[in-house]
Amino acid sequence: MIENRLFRSSIFAAALMLGSAGGAAAQTVVNLTHPAPDQSYIGFVLTDGTVLVQGVNCSDWWKLTPDNTGSYVHGTWAQMASLPGGYVPLYFASAVLADGRVVIAGGEYNNFQFAFTDQSAIYDPLKNTWTMLKPPAGWGFIGDSPSSMLPDGNFMLGRKFSKKMAVLNPTTLAWTELKSTGKKDFNAEEGWTLQANGTVLTSDVKAAPNAEIYDPTAQKWTSTGPTPVNLMGPPSVGKINYGKNKVYYPPGEIGPAILRPDGTIFATGALHTGASDGHTAIYTPGKNGGLGKWTAGPDFSQGDDAGDSFAALLPTGNVLVEAETGRLYEFDGKNLTYTGQSTAGPLSGDGLLLVLPTGQILLGGASVYEAKGSVNPAWAPTITSVPSQLSPGSTYQITGTQFNGLSQANDFGDEMQTATNYPLVRITNTASGHVVYARTHDHSTMGVATGTTPVSTNFDVPSTIETGASTLVVVANGIPSAAADVTIK
Repeated sequence: MIENRLFRSSIFAAALMLGSAGGAAAQTVVNLTHPAPDQSYIGFVLTDGTVLVQGVNCSDWWKLTPDNTGSYVHGTWAQMASLPGGYVPLYFASAVLADGRVVIAGGEYNNFQFAFTDQSAIYDPLKNTWTMLKPPAGWGFIGDSPSSMLPDGNFMLGRKFSKKMAVLNPTTLAWTELKSTGKKDFNAEEGWTLQANGTVLTSDVKAAPNAEIYDPTAQKWTSTGPTPVNLMGPPSVGKINYGKNKVYYPPGEIGPAILRPDGTIFATGALHTGASDGHTAIYTPGKNGGLGKWTAGPDFSQGDDAGDSFAALLPTGNVLVEAETGRLYEFDGKNLTYTGQSTAGPLSGDGLLLVLPTGQILLGGASVYEAKGSVNPAWAPTITSVPSQLSPGSTYQITGTQFNGLSQANDFGDEMQTATNYPLVRITNTASGHVVYARTHDHSTMGVATGTTPVSTNFDVPSTIETGASTLVVVANGIPSAAADVTIK
């Protein structure tokens, strides 16, 4: 996160002034009927189809529930539990766990003061409660650190001020230190992108333009070689004092990186010294997931860059990127095309981008972005087994393939992780057309692009669901499976 501001405005516009641009895909931005009551810094799609967001006061949390047609545009907000007293974090590591809970770790700010806190907490949506979580032993500070869910369901966290890494076991809530053999630099300001083979790619900031891949099994980092363009933007300040007589020298900034359906990773950059526009780069993995190669991607235009900004994977396979100015761009695998301008001004770069179960992108809790274009049916989840008769209030297992989608689908420059690579179950009553989500939990994997490997999850049929003939789909990153016929009785 940019270290020379206490916090950035996240007042994202309720609408975009869409500009015409050559080759731009058609898109629509629709205002929410009820925008987030306190706007939003960060949001998570919960496994029951609702969306949990942190308000800009940082102490308040809100939940968006779609209406009975499944519309988030016409959904309603309710205030959820606040964090325990004394923990009011801004810019932290985070994830939705395989059991449906949400973990947040650290915070660059606490109570709007530089803190690099090691306080952490877990949210239980069934109880609507936050519980404080002990940090890894001896870390002292977490702050705005990189993190990623691993395919085995553990939450991997990097310590900002060193090369240290640890994984959280969600069942025991115990941290286990990992080796970081081969790491070129410390973890500060870099982002982590999960690949199909379970390894994690990062573009270094302090050691830019070097890039590295971490193998959690071998607990080893391996350099991919340098990116062809520098994605690192220089630091805004020389040093920051924190803790007791401690000094941090920020290494700079970088943009989000998104795994695309073709297996490539589109990495965006902050504005580098001497550059007129921010750069991008594309990583193509090697055969069988081995070390691959980097190629230069298209530059941003209009002096834009993506340092500390959001990006999201559209169902079409394009990547939607929000520049620091609030302008939106789509990357289609070759071109980076400007598609709209935020009306919120130059600090709107914190406007949340989050893939909704409908395939729309939530924009800062105020509107949704709807991309037009075809979705490759090969990207969809497939259902191989689900009971044909379901009872309200009961739990069932569903099996199939690609339940976790082909990507984590959402990213930020470093912290603020909001990955959505987990299955949702949506049930539509045939007679009324009413839509409900059945809470999923205990997914067999938290990987991405799992291909033909059988996977499963459990789902809880809501006790209030309408009875009768219905259809059921599994949704991953906004892409639904073919529907299965079920009867609720």
